[in-house]
Amino acid sequence: MSLIAFLGALESGLIYAIMALGVLISFRILDFPDLTADGSFPLGGAVAAVSIIAGFNPWVACLFGMMAGMMAGIVTAWLNVKIGILHLLAGILVMTALYSVNLRIMNAPNLSLLGEPTVFTPFISGDNGMWVRVLVAGAVVVVVKFLLDWFFSTETGLAMRATGSNLKMAQAQGINTSFTIMLGMAISNGLIALSGALFVQTQGGADISVGIGTIVVGLAAVIIGETVLSAKKIFLITLSVVIGAVLYKLFIQIALSSQTLRSIGFGPQDLNLVTALLVAIALILPKFRSKALSAFGMGKKSAKTGGVS
Repeated sequence: MSLIAFLGALESGLIYAIMALGVLISFRILDFPDLTADGSFPLGGAVAAVSIIAGFNPWVACLFGMMAGMMAGIVTAWLNVKIGILHLLAGILVMTALYSVNLRIMNAPNLSLLGEPTVFTPFISGDNGMWVRVLVAGAVVVVVKFLLDWFFSTETGLAMRATGSNLKMAQAQGINTSFTIMLGMAISNGLIALSGALFVQTQGGADISVGIGTIVVGLAAVIIGETVLSAKKIFLITLSVVIGAVLYKLFIQIALSSQTLRSIGFGPQDLNLVTALLVAIALILPKFRSKALSAFGMGKKSAKTGGVS
């Protein structure tokens, strides 16, 4: 893998790490299987692209995209907690509706940002573009991660974690679980939309199809991160998700650059197939890991028993 390919994968992994942190909140913290991500990711990109073209500062455009994603998350949560629609179905409904909303926002299937200023533009000079995008994306990830670490140590954050851990018990303790779910879903989809806003600026334009498979990537990052760094503390949990997102993108790049895969017919057009295979492997690995640890523990126990007898 060339240096350019490595930096590209690292840049993409860091941007998707923000999205994966959003998926972590819905799937792990709130225990809310949310499929809105496939719609809120391109929503953030669409709003940011339109805002930049309209002359807004790129950082302000990212904020607008994040706010749009937060509203999408609130709608999904509202359909679930207030109307009583199953969370999976609520996410599907909002995701489907967002496809048309995104088309309305862009007024076209795609928008070009070539020649427009981005959050990376002020730092780029000469041929340092690849490095700059990695550093800026990394800085945003660090800020988001530490803000989440701080938030989940507050009373509201702890209430949100309690809601996802045991809804009935949280209600018995007087926690307004409807509010915490809606707030959590807003933060989750806001981060996913922020990731989309940054992504379109690295790609040179927004496209209606950029959100396809977003939730798969997010889940893969969470699962890979948990496999690599299994932890209970929120600081390590968020760190594991960032590591998982970067590793996932690096694995994808390595797989697509592999001469072995090319020799058996795999190519760039097989990206989704390779993605599905990697996610399946990530899901299987923890089971093998637990079996291996169990077998090791049994072996130690047997050895001790034999020594006593």
